[in-house]
Amino acid sequence: MLTLDSTIGELYRTPIGRDLADKLLMQAGLPQSTLTNPLVSHMKIRSASKLVPGKIEPALFDAILNLVNREPEIVSAAKGPVKPAWWKEAVFYQIYPRSFCDSNGDGIGDIPGIISRLDYLKDLGVDALWLSPVYDSPNDDNGYDIRDYRAIMAEFGTMEDFDRLLAEVHARGMRLIMDLVINHTSDEHAWFREALADPSSPRRNYYFLQPGRPDAPPNNWASFFSGSAWRYFPEEGLWGLHLFSKKQMDLNWENDDLRREVLDMIRWWLEKGVDGFRMDVVNYISKDPGLPAGDPTVAGLVGFCGVEHYIYGPRLHEFLKQIRREAFDLYGAFSVGECPGLGMNMSRMVTAEERKELDMVFSFDHLETPGHGKFDDYEYDLNYYRDHILQWIENYGTNCRLSLFFNNHDNPRMVSKVSRNKALHPYVAKLLAVLQLTLPGTPFLYQGDEMGLSNYEFTSLDQITDVEAKGFIAENRARMSEAEMLRILNAGTREHTRILLPGGGQLPPWHAGVTQQTPDPEVEESYRFLLKLRRSSKVFPYGTFELISDKKNAFVYRRSLSGKSYVIECNLAAEPRKPLYKPKKSRLVFDSQPLHTGDLGPYHAQIWEE
Repeated sequence: MLTLDSTIGELYRTPIGRDLADKLLMQAGLPQSTLTNPLVSHMKIRSASKLVPGKIEPALFDAILNLVNREPEIVSAAKGPVKPAWWKEAVFYQIYPRSFCDSNGDGIGDIPGIISRLDYLKDLGVDALWLSPVYDSPNDDNGYDIRDYRAIMAEFGTMEDFDRLLAEVHARGMRLIMDLVINHTSDEHAWFREALADPSSPRRNYYFLQPGRPDAPPNNWASFFSGSAWRYFPEEGLWGLHLFSKKQMDLNWENDDLRREVLDMIRWWLEKGVDGFRMDVVNYISKDPGLPAGDPTVAGLVGFCGVEHYIYGPRLHEFLKQIRREAFDLYGAFSVGECPGLGMNMSRMVTAEERKELDMVFSFDHLETPGHGKFDDYEYDLNYYRDHILQWIENYGTNCRLSLFFNNHDNPRMVSKVSRNKALHPYVAKLLAVLQLTLPGTPFLYQGDEMGLSNYEFTSLDQITDVEAKGFIAENRARMSEAEMLRILNAGTREHTRILLPGGGQLPPWHAGVTQQTPDPEVEESYRFLLKLRRSSKVFPYGTFELISDKKNAFVYRRSLSGKSYVIECNLAAEPRKPLYKPKKSRLVFDSQPLHTGDLGPYHAQIWEE
């Protein structure tokens, strides 16, 4: 067990210590060498705050040690061949139902609309669909606030529609995974209504409901959607925990009966034939007993108070193993967990094949460069992505599987983040496609990626309907002008990726004034070719990876398997440069800018077959 008298080096050699230290250094804008140089690594932890006065407070290490000491195991990164599985060969395509395809003209995408586009998706070359929530919901957070796990939201259709969707997906040789939201439910869920109304109900303990005065919440935890993570119910004199919106009440996974009901629901969907689940913020389901107060130093660095008490809770592994053992393994189901805050080493602890927990995780550290958040208006440096993904490729292990993605429903479009120059967006889009579909790992495309979509230009706060943005507006209206709030939201709002897709119907009234984009046929053709190339060989799902060059603005690598190999060269910047790969007998099989000769053009990518 580590103490304040242990050394920085000892702390850094633990999986949790390494990940947390790297994350905090990144947030503080400090290099890894701050902790890894010999003088510092031999220093006692209690003395480390003297290194950077005002940035690292002594209390921070108490919080880190609390997390580090709960994980005695170290899982090694395997170096052997990748064990085959269908989901390692598949390319997933995320569908956000509300904005995918509207079949009845009400401005809202729906399940019949998805069915009408299945042939398009099959022809595009995707293998599996990830369906964001379609469960019955009051829609406070666009379906991530579930009112009934065994019913379909009326706006999306009926359970019969869903059953037909599942059958049609399988008939085309594709698979379908659902979004599983089990950290919280809607406050309109029958469990919560009963828990709130009946003090003697066994479901009272399904949630975190604590008595107290209206001016004294149980702790200082913050909600990810602004304000306190506690909501007061005056008639009952109770506080309820909600890490997200005020209508998303956190479930108490310590309760055995709650877990049994959740597992029964999961098996119900698997019995229908769904192929697996993407698990929403699943690493938050275990929370420190007693819900202790968050450390202000941690809050100052990561932006939210209390996170150290639930990003890697004391029973997380136990809960994940139970879900796997009592539900997933019974049906051969696939799982990918959304795990905010987990770095590479902590992710290995929940995904290593021998652990029998999750198959994969989504980690988000690559979506912003150090010192930036998604609402910062800046240009993303793809050199950071190269360096980040190389760390994972080299150190994650073949007993784990990388998820490859740039976009999802919670972030703005990456092409707009990489360059403000719209003329370069098609080049960026094709470059990202090459990276995503040729690097080691399983790709997860987001709807519209193949169309080359970028961010929209919102001209009014009324056009931004997302609950995260609403929380930001409510919190800042008194101190910011509308123009300033709009500037910030245009940089990072989730609304960018939630606009009805081109070809999916007319925009609804709440997006009046927003100009729907036109798909780029060259980007779509590039996706079709790359998906076909990836499917034509096992090189990209299972082949070895060899770095050829990571010079500034360059990413050149070789993928090889069973005597077949490809070299991929990428220009990561807007400035042209000389190619680094010198082909001899190689054949150029893909060129993202075929009309550009000589030097590599802006964000240019080429694939050579050797």
